[in-house]
Amino acid sequence: MSTLAGHRMFFIGVGGIGMSGLARYFRRQGAEVAGYDRTPSELTNELQREGIDLLFNEDPMLIPKGFRDADASEVMVVRTPAVPAESQLLKYWVDKGARVLKRAEVLGMVTRGQRTVAVAGTHGKTTVSTMLAHLLTAGGVKCNAFLGGIAVNYGTNLLLDDEAKVNVVEADEYDRSFLQLRPTESIITAMDPDHLDIYGTPEAMFEAYTEFAALCTGTMMVHERLADRFADRSNMVSYALEGKGTPRAENVHVANGAYRFDLVTDDHSLRDLDLGMPGRHNVENAIAASAMALHLGVPSDRLRKGLAGFRGVARRFETRVRGPHVFHIDDYAHHPRELDACIASVREMHPGKRITGIFQPHLYTRTRDLAEDFGRSLSALDELILLDIYPAREEPIPGITSEWLLTKVPMENKELCQRESLIDELRSRDLQVVVTMGAGDIDRSVPAIVSMLNEYGRS
Repeated sequence: MSTLAGHRMFFIGVGGIGMSGLARYFRRQGAEVAGYDRTPSELTNELQREGIDLLFNEDPMLIPKGFRDADASEVMVVRTPAVPAESQLLKYWVDKGARVLKRAEVLGMVTRGQRTVAVAGTHGKTTVSTMLAHLLTAGGVKCNAFLGGIAVNYGTNLLLDDEAKVNVVEADEYDRSFLQLRPTESIITAMDPDHLDIYGTPEAMFEAYTEFAALCTGTMMVHERLADRFADRSNMVSYALEGKGTPRAENVHVANGAYRFDLVTDDHSLRDLDLGMPGRHNVENAIAASAMALHLGVPSDRLRKGLAGFRGVARRFETRVRGPHVFHIDDYAHHPRELDACIASVREMHPGKRITGIFQPHLYTRTRDLAEDFGRSLSALDELILLDIYPAREEPIPGITSEWLLTKVPMENKELCQRESLIDELRSRDLQVVVTMGAGDIDRSVPAIVSMLNEYGRS
């Protein structure tokens, strides 16, 4: 894709985590980059600081003049699957005759022709891919990484090295995007039913993962609970937390406030590894990332140091307030299985403490399709504050509301709250451990929550 240096790239939905990484990539390759997103955010602010021209209104006349005046052959337009067909900007570029590609197609083009590790799964893929990229970097294996979150160690979702020998990419199952990739190695972390608005049935989603697996030409590492689905693939190895095969973790325990474990692979037995990121479920993620890093040539001593120094991913079980009286963890969890893992890890780290959970459901269809599971997962909290559903790309579905979802949660201490009233609601409570969860715009409330809790801890 370096042949596009000097060309013009226009991104529709540039504020998304995956899109912003590609925009940064092409900007650094020398392309002129511009784009659109619905609302400003910290990500779009950073893109603008890097010299990318952005607009937040769909009026085509606001497109930079150099793009509007350019011949259609000089502009490549990249869009997310969530961009509706009636988008004014999309229609403008289609009518102009510009080449329009989905983000996944472009990512496939960027990474093709070089060794690529693709990390897929309905949850865990962002943490595993970021951890793997960090372990490779710390271990001296030069890589490029296109990540689905902000790596705390680097403050970015894009790692580039001119001498990179391997790409690490997050393989998104939404809209079957991951089928655009051609991985030499892959990791599949989980396959819990999700995105049924796209797939229709869990079986259709499972079939897409089967197609993805068939694209992998080298080692394919899958979670042990998925192994039966890929038993016919000779390149499949399974991993698990204290599992039966290898790689696996043993002797998992908390020491000095961090998780410590032994890693056993076919070729290595590494004792007393410390994980710099909290959460028992992240030990499981570390098995996959560490085993793949060793497979790609990271020395075991540098793996040990890299794992201990990993600071996680923004909004992936991220500790935001660590006080003597109150603790706050922020997490991207938006699927029942993710909520289960998050809440269980909070309980293990803070035994006997009261956990107040703030959850923002993401998508009407997901809320509808998984309502019973959401109810069960959320009932593991001591207190639940439920925000309105974040619609993202969807229109409302009659009857599918947070008020309806609340009736599915079998617990007493639960209530609805508007996001603008959240801080006042928290001030009225006796708080010990607060966990914010969701994939919508709940993250925009987190700075105010952190500020309030820091004051709370001093009062």
